[in-house]
This record gives sequence, C-alpha cells and structure tokens, in this order.
Amino acid sequence: MKLVCSQAELNGSLQLVSRAIAGRPTHPVLANVLVTADAAAGRISLTGFDLSLGIQTSFAAVVESSGAITLPAKLFTDIVSRLPADGPLTLACPEGEEQTELSALTGSYQMRGLSAEDFPDLPLAQNGQPLLLSGEAFAEGLRSTLFASSGDESKQILTGIHLKVEDGGLEFAATDGHRLAVRRNGAGGQEGAESFAVTVPARSLRELERLLSARPSEESISLFCDRGQVVFLWADQVLTSRTLEGTYPNYGQLIPESFARTIGLERKPFIAALERIAVLADQHNNVVKLTADPATGQLQLSADALDVGSGSESLAAQINGEEIAMAFNVRYLLEGLKAMADATVRLNLNSPTSPAVLSADEDGEAGFTYLVMPVQIRS
Repeated sequence: MKLVCSQAELNGSLQLVSRAIAGRPTHPVLANVLVTADAAAGRISLTGFDLSLGIQTSFAAVVESSGAITLPAKLFTDIVSRLPADGPLTLACPEGEEQTELSALTGSYQMRGLSAEDFPDLPLAQNGQPLLLSGEAFAEGLRSTLFASSGDESKQILTGIHLKVEDGGLEFAATDGHRLAVRRNGAGGQEGAESFAVTVPARSLRELERLLSARPSEESISLFCDRGQVVFLWADQVLTSRTLEGTYPNYGQLIPESFARTIGLERKPFIAALERIAVLADQHNNVVKLTADPATGQLQLSADALDVGSGSESLAAQINGEEIAMAFNVRYLLEGLKAMADATVRLNLNSPTSPAVLSADEDGEAGFTYLVMPVQIRS
C-alpha cells in the first residue's frame, strides 16, 4: 500500500473516526484505526470500531498501490495532527508487512501496525429499502432531543434516543425520567416507508450529529435497521451502532391532552432572566419558582439560596387561567428553551404538581414538545 494525501483531509478524518476507538479495548486491534487504500477509486477510507459504535469516512487521495493496514489510533492521530497543514503526506506499507512509514516535508515516522484481517467487519446491514432522511432535519431532531436523554447507565433504555418511523416521517424522543423532549416529523422521510421503532444509544447519535456538523452534505441519509443494528449512510461516511434492547416508555401518555393555564412569553428574554436567576438557584438545588399573576400580566421568577441570598425578576406575559405558583429545576427549563427556535413560546400548566409543557406559540413551529416535571414547593 502506498498513497499521497492532504494533511488536512487525513487529520480531519482521523479526528472523526477516533471517536469510535475503544478506550479499553478487549483486543489490541480495537485500539487501531483501519486504513484502506483503493487505487481504482483513488480514495482512502478510515474506520474506527469498538464493537458497539463504528465510524467510517473516506476521501480522495493519490493511491499508487492498494492495500490495508491497521495503525495505533492515538499515535497515528497525534503525529498527523502535529504535521504541517500545507504539505502532502505519504503513507507506505510494503505488502505482507506491518511496518508503516509516514513521510512529510519535515521528516518521517515509522509505526508498527496489525494486519487488517484481524480488524472486525463493520456491521453494514443493508437489507430492504432504506429510509431516506434529510440530513439537516435529522441533525435538528438530534439537537432537539439528545440533551434530555439519561446519563444513568442503570436506566439503560433511557440512555438512548427513541426513533419512530410512521407514514414516512420520523419522531425523535428522549427522557431521563424528569423531562421529555419530542421532535415530530423532523426528518422528512419518504411516503410509503415501512414503519418501525428503535432506540439508539445517545452516545452513537452524538457522534452522528458531530459528523453531520463537521461535514455537512446536501445528500440524504439512508437509514437501515436490522437485527439489533442501525446503519446511517451518506456522502462518503458511514456510522453503524447497536441498538438498545427493551421497551421504551409510552411517552405519549405522559403529555396532557389539555391545560387549564397557558403562559405566553418571549423566548430570549425568558432565557436571559432564567440565566440570571440561575446564579442563585445554582447555590441551592437549582430550583427556580415561577408565579403567574393574570391580573398584572406578569410572570415572577425567584430563587432563594439559604444563607446566601435571594433574587427575583418579572417578565411581561400573556396569562390565561388562574394564578399559579410552580417550581422547576432551572437547568431543565433552560435546556428545553435553548432547543427551540421560536421567538415566542408557551408554558402550558394544569397544577403545581402536574407536568408542564413548553411548546411553540400558536404561530410558531409545532413539531417540538418539551415536558418537564415540577419540583414540589414546601409551604
């Protein structure tokens, strides 16, 4: 194998696939990145795979001879990242050998790799018709829900994002038991696609979001799902992930069908006020109290940090229904509001102890719903 490529292309690709390299590999080859050169296509592909998450990307190169080798991912990445960005790199490995030489304008480096035959095959289940998704809309769906997934490994099914395909559209859902984020019809799937539901680890989808952001493409994403694996294909990139076993909660039942009170607010001023109040709320349980007074058309935000201080702010609001006081984790409110893009939002309420729902105002985007459980206020 021998090839010449751009330092910038190689470095960028290594940074992407290294996210799928095992931190504590069960086999030495899993600490390596698979490098495959194809002279006929004039391309080099890099693959990282930790047996759960796999990432593969490729780019154009001058390939003198085809071949494949696996190289220590951290060493390879560290060397390439420090080489001059304005010069070409040459990678050479004689056939049948594992010693690889990386040459740059400044010098050369030798690395001992492992045979490509020892590298596990990337699960590329491509059975049946793929669901074609808009990359931009899919990335938006991930941004709207990933933050609400659980980080508690004991709640394994909640550490994933639930993807549900119905009538060619895609619904994203994430919950950690305290809040729920749902993005509906955000991926623009084609009509007639087969319905299915799958829960994918949030870790895998964070990497997918990073890939989509790092190398945006107008090409659609092809989604395949088969026997505990999902595969996302687009442009010159592949991400494959295992799915999570178990039954995802029936989150649709958690969202109230009607509300006794609604509070309409300007989103950005609401975020700014919450961030100021959070300075005090962070001192004591992250709790912020909201008091809505329809008589004055004001929503009061307050936080009381024992032995430290207290603070309050008021915002103009369109309040329908009776006066109400509720308390929330201020971080949960902020994360939900920042996942929205609307100028105005509605906080929908029933009672101080029932779930509250943030949604777009009547004239805004109807595809995102964010439910958050209140914190009980002690009288």
